[in-house]
Amino acid sequence: MDTAREQRILKFSIGVTVAVSAVGFIGGLLVGSQAILFDGIYSLVDVALTLVSLSVLRLVAREHSPRFQYGYWHLEPMVEALGGVILSLACVYALANAVIGLTTGGHEVKFGPALWWAALLSASNLGMAAFVAQRARRLQSALLWLDVRGWLLGGLMSLAVVLAFVLALVLHGGQWHHWVPYLDSIVLALISLAVLPVPARSAWKAMREVLQVAPDDLDERVQQVMQAFVAEHGYAGFTSHVAKMGRMRFIEIHILTSPSTPLGTVGEVDAMRDEIAVRLDARSSTFWLTIDFTADPAWT
Repeated sequence: MDTAREQRILKFSIGVTVAVSAVGFIGGLLVGSQAILFDGIYSLVDVALTLVSLSVLRLVAREHSPRFQYGYWHLEPMVEALGGVILSLACVYALANAVIGLTTGGHEVKFGPALWWAALLSASNLGMAAFVAQRARRLQSALLWLDVRGWLLGGLMSLAVVLAFVLALVLHGGQWHHWVPYLDSIVLALISLAVLPVPARSAWKAMREVLQVAPDDLDERVQQVMQAFVAEHGYAGFTSHVAKMGRMRFIEIHILTSPSTPLGTVGEVDAMRDEIAVRLDARSSTFWLTIDFTADPAWT
């Protein structure tokens, strides 16, 4: 499988992420904004995850080795799960900081410069999210979609900061001025709570693949196809096992026959396997399909 294009996109994403995270980190310190600082830290974490994703793509391109004879497909959901957990913990940490800020009277932020800084971060993040999403859709890459989520979340966080700082400038000097020191902590808390379900859901979905929980849609399709196939050919029954790891789908089918059932030549048996593969739409390189025929129920 050719992953060279994915690797090039991830390398470009890493370079831009480093620049954006540096801008967010330095900007957050200069203007005194925890929300902008969190955006920078979030981007730094995303750099580390993207580097891991790039390493996984290089392994996936090798397809298999004497030690990993089924290939390296299992590493993709492991990276997604790790990324989801780390980003979830980052959101929890940010929420804790926001609560501390709210309970200690808030803090002053240079809202004028902070507004422009947050706007720059938002435009950069959302622009990269759109760029990588277009490539991820074309290449059907789970790892690129993971990168897209990182950019999109960063962009939405920065956009929320922009709106909060605009509100701060509106409230400044008015009767609601006493709320201004709390706005940075409030927006940080809201961002953390809004963003947290996204990496948490991603981690849960990836962990299902790591644990090889059978995907319902794939299992249902195999059951429908094989029930029809067995009925048409008069076989005694079948058992099937399915799993999904990254972009690879594993399907194992055991067809039960009676000892007296003639199967025909090897070519005819292969033709039946081809028929099943076509019905399952499992002829592509993203399917690992195993089909056998047996008259012994112990092998099913």
